[in-house]
Amino acid sequence: MIIEPRMRGFICLTAHPTGCEKNVLNQIDYVKSKGTIKGPQKVLVIGASTGFGLSSRITAAFGAGASTIGVFFEKPPQEGKTASPGWYNSAAVQREAKKEGLYAKSINGDAFSDEIKTKTIDLIKKDWGKVDLVIYSLASPVRTHPKTGVTHRSVLKPIGQTYTNKTVDFHTGKVTDITIDPCNNEDIENTVAVMGGEDWMMWMDALNKAEVLSNEAMTVAYSYIGPTITEAVYRKGTIGKAKDHLEATAADITNQLKNVNGKAYVSVNKALVTQASSAIPVIPLYISLLYKTMKDLKVHEGCIEQMQRLFSTCLYNGKAIPTDDKGRIRVDDWELRADVQNKVEELWGQVNTETLPAIGDLQGYKADFLNLFGFGFDGVDYSADVNEMVEIENLQ
Repeated sequence: MIIEPRMRGFICLTAHPTGCEKNVLNQIDYVKSKGTIKGPQKVLVIGASTGFGLSSRITAAFGAGASTIGVFFEKPPQEGKTASPGWYNSAAVQREAKKEGLYAKSINGDAFSDEIKTKTIDLIKKDWGKVDLVIYSLASPVRTHPKTGVTHRSVLKPIGQTYTNKTVDFHTGKVTDITIDPCNNEDIENTVAVMGGEDWMMWMDALNKAEVLSNEAMTVAYSYIGPTITEAVYRKGTIGKAKDHLEATAADITNQLKNVNGKAYVSVNKALVTQASSAIPVIPLYISLLYKTMKDLKVHEGCIEQMQRLFSTCLYNGKAIPTDDKGRIRVDDWELRADVQNKVEELWGQVNTETLPAIGDLQGYKADFLNLFGFGFDGVDYSADVNEMVEIENLQ
């Protein structure tokens, strides 16, 4: 079939298999160009099919030569209907790993469930025995609690007061004001239940009790802080409460893993275009101004650059892992540099529908958004007939 992007709001309903493969190949090429990382050899990535999780898996496998197991929840293809992009991404990772003689297997299902945790542990026991590194990179807006059966839905709302600021429809480039009403206590509880640290703790507890963690095993989850511009709706809003919980959970997991001298860290990463961030008001406009500024200063990074830097200079640099005063690894350091933020704040005061094309990088934002779904890559013939029925090798 001929596959074109079909948009509904901030979601693309189609994904291009060849384009998704190109995305993966580009990331592999980048990681290889940076040299070998003396890192982990057996890596479990929970949330492995898109964004930071995908880039983590690629960095571990093709940068450190690691065996990887990826856990994700993706929609397979049907005749005449494409799979979700993470399905095609994972298929490409598996193919390329096989070419290079690297172990790579995947599990598709609800990572929040006890069933998928058990299935993953059984695979580790059967094939590896122990795991060195666990990356936790889930980005779901909904979680059904495995013990209570209650389905929790996260919300993006400010706490305590109404929030009004600029935002952009990144499809049209129209800049408008948006007002978001404050949350209630139930909103906070639900958002923390979905995006906080409870499930990360459950994973690590299950892995530890099953005795599949190697000595000095490490686990890393991903978070975001962001600038003052987005603070009220993000870090000081409902999602911020969830991130606070996630970050506090790192210390609890480290304490839990004393029996294997294990450590848990949270890595605070840069603002990037993801399916999740595209849904957050204000963030697309902020990112378009941030991209323009960071590209001008030649300090812009995408997911793969961030993860390669995290692995090579923070996690596996042969020295103590650098952390801030709250024990967090910071690879958002370039985003939050004073010169970057001062410029973004200056541009924020100037931005409107007419000025955005000149002072922002909305085209870069749009390009990155389309890339998430396999569209817009050089070297891909989008007018060609392509087989949507791609299988993932070694899908368990």
